[in-house]
Amino acid sequence: MSFDIDHYAQTSTRIRWDDLDMSTFETQPLSDDALRCLSYMSDVETHTVCYLRDLLVTPSHADPEVTVFLTMWNLEEYWHGEVLDEVLERHGIPTGPDHTRAVRSRLGWRDRLAPIRQSLLANIIGEDFIATHMAWGAINEWCAHSAYTRLIQSEDHPVLTEILKRIAKQETRHVAFYNSQARDRLLRSKKAQKIARFALSKGWGIVGSTIMPPAEVKHMLTYLYGGEHGLAEVRKIDAKIDALPGQHSLHLVEKELTKYNIHPG
Repeated sequence: MSFDIDHYAQTSTRIRWDDLDMSTFETQPLSDDALRCLSYMSDVETHTVCYLRDLLVTPSHADPEVTVFLTMWNLEEYWHGEVLDEVLERHGIPTGPDHTRAVRSRLGWRDRLAPIRQSLLANIIGEDFIATHMAWGAINEWCAHSAYTRLIQSEDHPVLTEILKRIAKQETRHVAFYNSQARDRLLRSKKAQKIARFALSKGWGIVGSTIMPPAEVKHMLTYLYGGEHGLAEVRKIDAKIDALPGQHSLHLVEKELTKYNIHPG
């Protein structure tokens, strides 16, 4: 069934947490590992606007459904970062504009060249490249949804659990859009399948790996997937990627565990 973009636009809203007792974090603080992981997630959510920037210099910007979705998606992701920042601030961890500037300045020339590279490559290839963007987005959202679920299981904190469930609920709709778009576009074009497969196999990395130091990526993967059932969860994501037309047997997420030398128990 196709994604109802009009319904999504009419019902999209910021995540709410004003009904939650955030002071609970002061009496029941999160573990250091969880806070480190949350900081990673917050930086990823806050960086969404840069991903949007890179998309809007490609043929994706000419598709009205894609641009409507990206507008609402970016707003929802912004508020995901805001609530995660409040959790971090309750634990005395600095967030906000200064921190965001530091993260982006750390990327240096890579961040400045990203939209130029994306624009040149995507506009040379044309509309078929949109399928790659949609497949890439679907995989990132599958990984994000899985990460929030794993963090809920690992930390088992009443308020954090409710926050992450609310975020994951919105991420489910993001997944639905990207997956629907990717599947439809890949089914229509063998060329798009080949382009997506090449781009994913050569360029995809776990969400956040392009903006976070390798040590933080390794910690996040170890904390969320290094324990019991971690490999099974990773393979569930890879199975979803397998189901995208022309993308079978890429094993993208499992390869990330190998890359960072993580061996789930």
